[in-house]
Amino acid sequence: MRPLSTLLLLVVCAWGAPGAAAPTDPGPLDLSSLSETARREVMQAMGEEFCGCGAPHTLAACVQGHAGCRHSRREVQLAAILAERGATAAELGVALARYNLSFQQPRAKLPVDAKMCQGDARAPVTLVEYADFECPICGATRPILEKFAQERSGQVRLCYLPFPLAQHPNSMPAGQVALFARDHGKFWAVHDGLFENQTRLSPDVIREVVVKAGLSADAWAKALAKEEYRAELERFRDSGVAAGVQGTPTLYMNGRKVDFLPQAALLQLTLEDELDYQSHRGSWAVDGAK
Repeated sequence: MRPLSTLLLLVVCAWGAPGAAAPTDPGPLDLSSLSETARREVMQAMGEEFCGCGAPHTLAACVQGHAGCRHSRREVQLAAILAERGATAAELGVALARYNLSFQQPRAKLPVDAKMCQGDARAPVTLVEYADFECPICGATRPILEKFAQERSGQVRLCYLPFPLAQHPNSMPAGQVALFARDHGKFWAVHDGLFENQTRLSPDVIREVVVKAGLSADAWAKALAKEEYRAELERFRDSGVAAGVQGTPTLYMNGRKVDFLPQAALLQLTLEDELDYQSHRGSWAVDGAK
């Protein structure tokens, strides 16, 4: 389980010119819903950070003068959400730098299994979640991710990958029973049942979930006794570690690590950025392009 941080995680050198005078005009973006403090921090960051599309001027100048740079507008919207949660201008600079860097880094190759995915395999974006069935944040995240993917079924496929945490006593059997259910065509029924009962998981409750899904309790007991799925489950966890997972839930969008806790507005912004980045073959729109 990861800490309840509202900011992006890794500290990197921020772009721009720290100490620059804060602009006063947010251009076409409406920041009126922000508190006075949050708006001040966003405006300061806009005056210190460079244009997201690569031109040698500030983020503020880009938003005000270049309608073609949609990425910069999304950066400001992202900053507004984080500022409303208490981020300072300096922290916003770090967050935006980390966010932009995530698009440029090599994409992780994840062991996605079609039987543990929802949505069209032809969707341009695959959203992968590494999660633990006893992680309370994963439980809270689940409906957000599922609604997000379902409402964007032509754009997003949602895939689950297990990442059992050692501190949770039922994480290994829960992860194994999910793989057992996958092989019997009942992955999502068991997945949902485990999350719905995550506060009371035990061997008996896992058995109840198996039976309710229409699977054989005896067959599950034999598979568990033989540890038929343990090695595979550990390989899934190892794949997460190799990809940079440090806690759950951790999300990847087309192999790009998404370093913020899921929220519909944030997911929508990074989805639009991902699609934009793809459409320009691994870069942002040329600054000022129509």
